[in-house]
Amino acid sequence: MNNKINIAVIGLGQIGNYLVNELNKKGKDIEIKTGKKINLIAISAKNINKKRKFNINKKIFYKNPLNILKIKKLDIIFECIGLSDGISKKVVENALRNKIHVITPNKALISKHGDYLSKLAEKNKVNLEFEASVAGGIPILRTIKEGLATNKINKVYGILNGTCNYILSEMESSKESFSNVLKRAQSLGYAEPGNPKLDLNGYDAFAKIRILSSLSFNKTISKKKCLMEGIENIEFKDIEIANQLNFRIKLLGITELIKNKLFERVHPCLVKKDSYIANVSGVMNAVILQGEPVGESVLQGEGAGPGATSSALMSDLLSILRGNIKFPFGVSNKNRKSIISYDLNKYSNSLYFRFEVNDKPGVLSQITQTLAKRNISVERLIQIPDHKNKKASIIIITHKTNESDANKCLKLFKSNRDILKVPTRIRLF
Repeated sequence: MNNKINIAVIGLGQIGNYLVNELNKKGKDIEIKTGKKINLIAISAKNINKKRKFNINKKIFYKNPLNILKIKKLDIIFECIGLSDGISKKVVENALRNKIHVITPNKALISKHGDYLSKLAEKNKVNLEFEASVAGGIPILRTIKEGLATNKINKVYGILNGTCNYILSEMESSKESFSNVLKRAQSLGYAEPGNPKLDLNGYDAFAKIRILSSLSFNKTISKKKCLMEGIENIEFKDIEIANQLNFRIKLLGITELIKNKLFERVHPCLVKKDSYIANVSGVMNAVILQGEPVGESVLQGEGAGPGATSSALMSDLLSILRGNIKFPFGVSNKNRKSIISYDLNKYSNSLYFRFEVNDKPGVLSQITQTLAKRNISVERLIQIPDHKNKKASIIIITHKTNESDANKCLKLFKSNRDILKVPTRIRLF
C-alpha cells in the first residue's frame, strides 16, 4: 500500500455525513499515527443538494455508487448505505472483487451475507471490516478477534440496542407509558421518527447476535430461526411489578453453546437489580463475554449514534492503514464450520406471566390448573384487583419450565374468555 491512500464514502446519511467530517478534520492525526496520507476522492449519495455540515465537491460526487468502483487506484471504501441487499450488497461485493478494502457499519448486510462476503475478501486478500456493526463505539469485535483470540468463549450476552434500553430505563424513571417514551426517543433521535420497528421488535439486536456468534465460536453465520421478541408489549405495569420484585426489565441478546449446540436468542428479561447488566441505563450498550481462561469480561459504552459509529469506522480504517490484513471473522473461512442449533423447545427457565382477567371466582384456579396440567409450578403469585372495573391483574412467577410447555399453556389461555388479552410473558435471566 502506498503512502497516499485513496478513499471513497458511499452513503451520506447521519453516519456517512459525520464520517466525512471526521476524515476531513483528522487527516493529519491519521498520518502521524499510521504514516499514511488519506485522500477522499469520491462520495456518493441520493441527493447532492441536501443540507449537510460540509460543502460537497461536485468533482468527486457520484450519483451512481457503482461508478466509483471504476476509479483507478481506489484503496478503501466506506459503505454507509444500510440494508442487507440491493445496492449495498452490490457495492461491497464488487469492491472486494476489485481488491478494494471495505469498511461498513451495516449489520443487516453482514448478518445475512457475511459468509459469502468474507470469502470474497479472503480470496482477494483485502479487508472486510465491520467493527461498527455491533455495539457502536465499543470495540467488541476487535476484542474477540484479537484481544481474546486464544480464549475459548462459551457465552456472550448483553444490551445491544440503545433505543430499547433507553425506552425501558425511561419508563421506569419517568413512570410514563411505552408510547409516550417512544415519542420522546424519536424526538431525541434515539429512535427512527417514521418506523422504529426494527429496533423495537428485536431484529436489530438479533442481527448483532448473529455476528457475535460467528466470531465467538468460529462458526458460519446461522440461518436457523431463533427466538426473537421485542419490547412492544411491555407496559408500565410490568416495569412497576418488576421493580417491586427487585428486578428490572432489559432486552438482552444472548448466544451460547449448550452441549456444543448454538443457542441464540433475543428477548426481554427480568434481571436482578443488583446485577451489572440491570444498571446499564439510557442509550448505553454493554456486552459480557464468558470464556476460558479469561473468565468474565465486560465492555460498556455508547452503542449507537453517528459519533460512536464513526469512532468504530475510523478504528477499522487505522487498522487497514497499519497493514493489518486479516480474516473478516478472525479465522480463515476453511476453518469456519456450520453448527447445529439447540432445540428451543428444550430450553428451561423461570417465567413471569401477567394475566389481565375478569375479577370473579374461579378464574385464578383455572389459570393454575392449566399450568399444572403442563407440569408448570408456581413459585410466586400476586393479585392486583381493579374493583372499579371488576377486573384484576394476576402475576405468576414460575419455577423452571421448558418453552414447549409454556407455549402450549399460552395457546390454551386464548380460549379462556375471562382472560382479557394475551398474557405477557417475560423470561427470568
